Amino acid sequence: MNNAFRLGGDLAINRLGFGTMRLPSQQGMGGPARGPENGRAVLRRALELGVNHIDTADFYVSVGGAVRANTMIREALSPYPADLVIATKVGPVIRSDGFHQATPADLRGLVEANLEGLGVDRLDLVYLRIGAMQPPLGESLAERFEVLAALREEGLIRHLGLSNVDIDHLAEARAIAPVVAVQNHAGRSHEADLLAACEESGIGWVPFFPVGGGREPDDERLVKVAERHGVTAHRISLARLLASSPVALAIPGTGSLSHLEDNMAAGEITLTEEDLADLA
Repeated sequence: MNNAFRLGGDLAINRLGFGTMRLPSQQGMGGPARGPENGRAVLRRALELGVNHIDTADFYVSVGGAVRANTMIREALSPYPADLVIATKVGPVIRSDGFHQATPADLRGLVEANLEGLGVDRLDLVYLRIGAMQPPLGESLAERFEVLAALREEGLIRHLGLSNVDIDHLAEARAIAPVVAVQNHAGRSHEADLLAACEESGIGWVPFFPVGGGREPDDERLVKVAERHGVTAHRISLARLLASSPVALAIPGTGSLSHLEDNMAAGEITLTEEDLADLA
């Protein structure tokens, strides 16, 4: 399996990366705080295992903002290795009454919060995240994406991406500025046209929740192939994702060292034709 990908044509990354949403809290965003020393240990171990692509966001925080993913990344890894790529996302705004969508006027402040939290002068990759769990059909992202494109021209952002979008959103954004990655929910099976567009243009395809968002995989196909290889279903789920497309990038997240090591071992698995047929 080819585990290398050139993001945006100039950033060489391992296709098996790491997502930080579960570091501040075991329950994900806004849950009870997890000890930050644990998160720092997981981050350092991830790099030891070959991760050089970390996915984060300024809104990845525990309840009350006591523990923040970006702070842990900075404390654990700064000064950053030259080959480390940190991707973040802007769009959701957390207020006392829940999540809201950022307005164009909000975006500079959100980008600056990520710069400060991570302790960098330029962000490697910033995704514009729109909507909740399903792409908001017919909703224009142009005005918001234009703001991020201007910040890219200023030198605050190196590359731009999109999250929770459909193929029309991708076309709309690409008419404004280059898009190097798309991050959508891993569980959607109806996005063949969007994936094909990414493959044609060398755009990274970065599904979130690639191993079920913390739930044990209950797919009998995964279990069957996992038993054949003598590994976990999580590991086979990641191997299947990486085998699904040359532009597929995996960002499994965990706050557990043992789960991290199991996830990263997915890059060592080569699925056979029999395996792929069973997983189809």
